[in-house]
Amino acid sequence: MFVGNSLVDMYAKCGSIEDALRVFNRMSTRNVVVWSAIILGHVKCGQGHKALELSSQMQQEGVEPNPVTFVGIVNACASIKALKEGKDVHEQIIESGWESNVSVGSSLVGMYAKCGSIDEAWRVFNSMPKCDVVAWNAMILGYAKRGQGQKALQLSCQMQYEGVHPVPVTFVGMLNACASVAALEEGRHVRGAIIQSGYESDVFVGSSLIDMYAKCGSVEDAWRVFNRMPRCNMVAWTAMLGAYALHGHANEALAHFKRMCEQGVEIDDITFLSLLSACRHAGLVDEGLCYFQFMDSLCLCG
Repeated sequence: MFVGNSLVDMYAKCGSIEDALRVFNRMSTRNVVVWSAIILGHVKCGQGHKALELSSQMQQEGVEPNPVTFVGIVNACASIKALKEGKDVHEQIIESGWESNVSVGSSLVGMYAKCGSIDEAWRVFNSMPKCDVVAWNAMILGYAKRGQGQKALQLSCQMQYEGVHPVPVTFVGMLNACASVAALEEGRHVRGAIIQSGYESDVFVGSSLIDMYAKCGSVEDAWRVFNRMPRCNMVAWTAMLGAYALHGHANEALAHFKRMCEQGVEIDDITFLSLLSACRHAGLVDEGLCYFQFMDSLCLCG
């Protein structure tokens, strides 16, 4: 059983969920450890519905969830925005006595925030005896995504006052909060904190900086951040394209897209949305139609 558990865990963590499931299905005895591994593995691979099916099967077979299992089940609900199922799991967690567990509580905060139930997320957050950086991040990102940037920024200050140090995800949430309320000066202060923390080279933090500067009206600062990034992924390239489109710099946007293609950067529907927006602002109907046909050829529309 211990060898089987380790095999399932290894395959799941390496992203080979089919191999994990094959080993799992062959095991004659399955304890809560292996059930937790297979549930978390499906969540990691973006198969939230399957993870919930497995959690039901586990309990039908008489295996009681532990905190790790509950984290996996709650994360599965979050990944598919299954609020009703998440509330049911929350009730089960309360009955099991695991609500005060930091990891379980943080997962619940994240699930409610991702499902758009920010008030419920706040209630769980406030009831936790101790909040880790995961819970703080979930609340900051949750408020930022709901357009409550000032509340998110207040929480980030409170977090640091209580001695919890920001990580890259925290800074992404803080920058999103600044962008949501066009708080340029606060955004510049956040960038200073990012530099001091040594996270300026993080590609997701850099992409969020570009987006924040663009939404706060400073496309020049967005360009400077983009140029200083040691490596840029699709998110960073698309963020810069979106900055040009937002401010009506159509020629720069089209040139930027051309460079993306030349450098082999992956293109998605968000990239084309920004590109078509740039064409619309500049009245470039023919160019917009050409890009739309190109998008259609890549099966990114319809």
